Amino acid sequence: MKEDAFDRFDRLIAAVQPTDQAAVQRAVERQATLTKPPGSLGRLEQLSLRLAGIFGSERPDPRGVAVILAAADHGVAAQGVSAYPAEVTAAMVRNLLPTESGPGGAAICAMAEQFGARLYPMDAGVRAELPLHPALVRAAVRRGTDDLSLGPAMAVGEALALLLAGAELAQRAGAEGAGLLVPAELGIGNTTSASALTARCLHLPVRQVTGRGTGIDDLTLLRKREVVQRALDRRGPEPLSPLETLADLGGFEIAAMVGVILQGAALRLGVIVDGFVEGAAALIARELRPEVSGYLLPAGLCAEIGHRAQLDALGLEPLFELGLRLGEGTGGLLAAQIHLAAAATLRGMRTFAEAAVPEA
Repeated sequence: MKEDAFDRFDRLIAAVQPTDQAAVQRAVERQATLTKPPGSLGRLEQLSLRLAGIFGSERPDPRGVAVILAAADHGVAAQGVSAYPAEVTAAMVRNLLPTESGPGGAAICAMAEQFGARLYPMDAGVRAELPLHPALVRAAVRRGTDDLSLGPAMAVGEALALLLAGAELAQRAGAEGAGLLVPAELGIGNTTSASALTARCLHLPVRQVTGRGTGIDDLTLLRKREVVQRALDRRGPEPLSPLETLADLGGFEIAAMVGVILQGAALRLGVIVDGFVEGAAALIARELRPEVSGYLLPAGLCAEIGHRAQLDALGLEPLFELGLRLGEGTGGLLAAQIHLAAAATLRGMRTFAEAAVPEA
């Protein structure tokens, strides 16, 4: 008998176990013997210990990096909350796809080519007919969510379907060599959805977590905040499960990223939390399974106003602040290089005894 979606979901949740604290302790002991003054590698040392817990070894080896980029449209875009029309989502997905002459033309394509990372584009619900292409993973249940300011963005069953599709793609990425996953997104209107989710999950005022997204002007920002407030007011204090919250206020690409995060943790892979929309997905994933937190790795602080609050709640300190607000996993892929370097130092440096270097 075919496994029910909720059974698959329950099995995925149960598969997420705590990180290996015994490996962390071994890594602490190894770190103290490496050929360097204590603390001289700064935050790389802290990151390497976190990676030891994730990979269950005092010599963590994350292998490759995969960017799983889910794209979808949002019904709330009709409220005029973005500087760009909804048609941009489909155009950007087309720009992700490789051609006979080389990789796609998006920023993340150029960066993935530079760093040797794998890119997995997913149609999670773009409101357009996209070209048949072997690189494009098709997971859409329909073409865009409903307007979250007027009613639930999607049904719980739809949110679950996209969550499981993201998990399946993360499983594939892990099988194809990824040790670090970068959940990523495209979707006009998705910072509106992420703002609503963040306000709900962190119980914060709308103005503290709703920013300029694609670079909107003051009038559009005011309208965007009003839209987010209406979405939150629809349900009032009614208690919702994390999955119901995701369906009520989320996007199809956010649901897919929740699945990527959960599956990454279940596989004991590092999951790099890139920007604001990814942060909203991480908050939902953490509510579904608190043990997820140990597998989350920081990227940079993005330009969106609510990102710091997300990172604080997730216990992540950003690695850099470059004013990034593009999405696509660009910040996450940059951060991956730092995490790989941190792992390499713990794994590959010699100890004082091995190098015959006298200790102080």
